[in-house]
Amino acid sequence: MKRAVFPEEISKSQMFTLSSLPETIPVFPLPRVILLPRFRIPLNIFEPRYLAMLDDVLKSPDRLVGIIQPLSERAGETKVQAIGCAGKIVEFSETEDKRYITSLKGVIRFRVIEMVSGFSPYLKGKMSWDEFENDLKPEESMKGFDRSRFLELVGTYFKTKGMTDQWERLKSTKNERLVDLLSIICDFDIEEKQALLETPTLDERREILEALISISLHSDAKRRTLQ
Repeated sequence: MKRAVFPEEISKSQMFTLSSLPETIPVFPLPRVILLPRFRIPLNIFEPRYLAMLDDVLKSPDRLVGIIQPLSERAGETKVQAIGCAGKIVEFSETEDKRYITSLKGVIRFRVIEMVSGFSPYLKGKMSWDEFENDLKPEESMKGFDRSRFLELVGTYFKTKGMTDQWERLKSTKNERLVDLLSIICDFDIEEKQALLETPTLDERREILEALISISLHSDAKRRTLQ
């Protein structure tokens, strides 16, 4: 297996500025998958068009890929959500069966101005970054956050889902990472994931996350009552 780890030059996202961001980046549509600033996610890439995308991205100076949820796919045409998040490839390996295993670190969200046609087999988008400039800050905090109440709610959710062991490992996670991690891994639908992605602030994301978890718990309780 070939493996490469790049210097962590984006350990602080402000290594990028609005003026240094490219106008156009490759786009990787993934349903029920979101990326958030300063967060790392793994990607297992095996489709030929996205293997070609990664080859091109690795040759670029910024190594940025846009993660975005699709709206629909039909007749070879993919329509995507208006907002996604750009991540930088910070690690990759090539397997013996010609897959790429990559690690992508979120940099900044974007709004799609238009999809760009061309000769590449993968999607590209012309992006607007301005409204998400705060994503380039090193960290975001929450005001008046009741961590104990939040942990109790999320702990109940994980217990209901039979994920107690995972919760024991996660509950000591720092506030921003905890909220973003839950937004990424919880079993929400596309529209709910998109709502979490599009929230302007971490506080608002946490409020939506709490609401979605509460709704899920209520639905589970109602389902058990009817059984």
